[in-house]
Amino acid sequence: MGVAEEASSRRESGAPGRPAPEGRSDLDDLHARLKAFEGQPAVTGGTGKDPVNAPMIRHWCEVMGDGNPAYEGPDAVAPPTMLQAWTMGGLSGHPGRSPAYDALFALLDQAGCTSVVATDCEQEYLRPLRPGDRITFDAVIESVSPRKTTKLGTGYFVTTRMDVRTDGELAGTHRFRILKYAPASTRSVPRSRPQPQPHPRTQPPSHPRPVINRDNAGFWAGVADRKLLIQRCTHCATLRFPWLPGCNHCGGDGWDTVEATGHGTVFSYVVMHHPPFPAFDPPYAVGLIELAEGVRMVAGVVGVPPEKVRIGMPVRLEFRTVEEDLVLPVFHGGQAEDPIRGGQAEDPIRGGQAEDSIHGGQAEDPTHGDQAGDLLNGRQP
Repeated sequence: MGVAEEASSRRESGAPGRPAPEGRSDLDDLHARLKAFEGQPAVTGGTGKDPVNAPMIRHWCEVMGDGNPAYEGPDAVAPPTMLQAWTMGGLSGHPGRSPAYDALFALLDQAGCTSVVATDCEQEYLRPLRPGDRITFDAVIESVSPRKTTKLGTGYFVTTRMDVRTDGELAGTHRFRILKYAPASTRSVPRSRPQPQPHPRTQPPSHPRPVINRDNAGFWAGVADRKLLIQRCTHCATLRFPWLPGCNHCGGDGWDTVEATGHGTVFSYVVMHHPPFPAFDPPYAVGLIELAEGVRMVAGVVGVPPEKVRIGMPVRLEFRTVEEDLVLPVFHGGQAEDPIRGGQAEDPIRGGQAEDSIHGGQAEDPTHGDQAGDLLNGRQP
């Protein structure tokens, strides 16, 4: 069995979701047709739009807060996790996507699997990339899973593998998996019954909840007590945010916490107009706040009109009760009395209770996915 076939077999058996009901010959036939695409190219002869270069490395490290000296100076290497960045086509995309890839997606669309969501990726690094390296890449359709049922709907996991090279030498591989699915439908009401009429909304929409796990539970426990806690490594005393299971400076796994003073400045920001989210009233400002302690976090900026937010503007931490059992941190750009301990605060810009305001979250990697969407859902990586 070849490497691609072995990986395909392994991934099919381990794909998320649960198998759809058996005994449907039409589904079995569709899967057989989809599997025929395995091993066919997805991209052939791709080239990076720019060589590996110091400015992109510097921007990446600044955003990620990565001060590793290996990424600076005349002998610098690129951070390994930038592997995919050198292959990205930007808004104009990349030419060279194969007909097989388009045909696979057309077949899935015809089967009703018209929605798509990215599920995971994995990378393997074989050699360092250095400024000046020219990037080429090829991608192959590595596997298509059997039909799976998830909470989103029923469909197929499609895994592509990209081989990234420089000067003809394999530098790394990037596997990317998506789910192409037919959205789960709600139970239909027989036409003979009268359709219920929607009632006017009498309550504000529920605010998205933060995703709490064992790595960030301490942070959210602190927020509930109106404390902004920063992790501190007990080996090298480096502060880190967002919360992580280990120190990204020395690798130590011991930590304690430091309570932030609540002072900070706007390091960067965006004013959100679209897409709309039911719990929020655009426009509103989302800032990357540099705390006085030196770490950065993403949070809503309140107390000033969104168009008045500026880089370098001083802000102060405020905790807002956005729902009865949900307290969230935001940063106030205007004058406020006792902003850190303020309870159910009045929004001086829009008025009303603070359910308007966006909550603060833990810093996201703005190079991957939709940072503002993750923020609205209270996610930390």
